[in-house]
Amino acid sequence: MTTRLTILCENSVGLPFDVIGEHGFACFVETEQGNYLFDTGQGFGIIQNSLALKKDLRTIEAIMISHGHYDHTGGLPGVLKQRGRVDVHGHRDMFAHRIWSKGEVTRDIGIPFRRSYLESLGAEFRLATGLVKVGPGVYLSGEIPRENTFEKGDVNMTLITDSGQQLHPDPLLDDLSMLVETDKGLIIVLGCAHAGMINIINYAIKELNQERIYAVIGGTHLGFSSDEQFEETLKVIEQYSIERIGVSHCTGLEKASMLHARLGKRFFFGTVGAVLEG
Repeated sequence: MTTRLTILCENSVGLPFDVIGEHGFACFVETEQGNYLFDTGQGFGIIQNSLALKKDLRTIEAIMISHGHYDHTGGLPGVLKQRGRVDVHGHRDMFAHRIWSKGEVTRDIGIPFRRSYLESLGAEFRLATGLVKVGPGVYLSGEIPRENTFEKGDVNMTLITDSGQQLHPDPLLDDLSMLVETDKGLIIVLGCAHAGMINIINYAIKELNQERIYAVIGGTHLGFSSDEQFEETLKVIEQYSIERIGVSHCTGLEKASMLHARLGKRFFFGTVGAVLEG
């Protein structure tokens, strides 16, 4: 069996039957050694879509969480009720108090459940800051060094520390990516790429001593990027001769269309139901 990644939750749908879209992201990963789940979306679609796409959540070896936002963690209770006791890998800051504000609108955007509640449903949290090998050829990146000046944080997001200090913008040190080694090369799965897609790619190449990236899929956060960041991202895609780019969630329709125009057949829309084999 080849490695197969199927998007279970995303803003839009690519199939006409039974699946639903939501603002969020989740990806089901099948390997010869076992199955894994990366993120869980907001919680509206994860169960419905997994059934429609015939991806059995009871089979997963572990759950990986990209970062502590509601649209990536809201489906955790539903998944845990299906799976029962299972390791949940993430960053030690994933339960931090987070808010989004713009003008007069303020929203709490952190994980919408207490850790103790999730643990009561079977979550065995494994929280770390460094690279973690979750299974054979499957890794969670750990913190990504922020090495360039043009991949910047979201000015509308604020982190509130335990002491009440407000960090603005939220540094989102818990922004993690999944790295999957396949026969075709490395696949990088992004939750939201708050750390910057370029920073993530360069880090993955270095940490895993890889020479070839086959694909990058998921939320690129390019929907919030400057022209400079967008052009530099395209340069890195060409530098590493990345064969497939499947964008989702926070990429935005405009930047996704621009990527499609520039990359042609190497590009695909990472909608609910999209499949990548490696």
